[in-house]
Amino acid sequence: MKRTLAAVLIAAGVAAGAAAAAEPLATVGNVDLARYAGQWHEVAKYPNRFQQQCVGDTTATYGLRDDGDVAVLNRCRTRDGYDEVSGVARRVDGRTDRLQVSFLPAALRWLPFGWGDYWVIELAPDYRYAVVGEPSRQYLWVLSRTPGLAPEDRRAIEARLPGHGYDPARLVDSLPGKN
Repeated sequence: MKRTLAAVLIAAGVAAGAAAAAEPLATVGNVDLARYAGQWHEVAKYPNRFQQQCVGDTTATYGLRDDGDVAVLNRCRTRDGYDEVSGVARRVDGRTDRLQVSFLPAALRWLPFGWGDYWVIELAPDYRYAVVGEPSRQYLWVLSRTPGLAPEDRRAIEARLPGHGYDPARLVDSLPGKN
């Protein structure tokens, strides 16, 4: 009986996560990009191919540009030193919570490919943390203004992720000195 109940509860949880994933990804609404600008530390992420070289100390630094776009500088520690890449983020349909980011050379950014979605799905009222995803839910980042995140914030974020259609079990910590 206990095994049956446990199996039913697990199946219900999986079904709820699948149902949330089928829904369009909700974002936070307005993001004050001037307030969002500055350095963010990656606390956790879904593993991805384009950060495989990173072994820790991953940061993203954003700055407002005169043209209204956002300058992006991503940096991480590698086995041999540091790796960094510069790019630009542009608003999607004029929204500040839905951006597209490109790390292509500036001369190639007119191409219809090479842009990735950067959607802010959670943002602390005081901008101390942000959760960034994208509509396919293949990528996810938990960012903090400090290298660490308060345990209660981390637990609360992870508890809300299934409601966004994300599986918190897939998160990999990326605190300083760790993958």
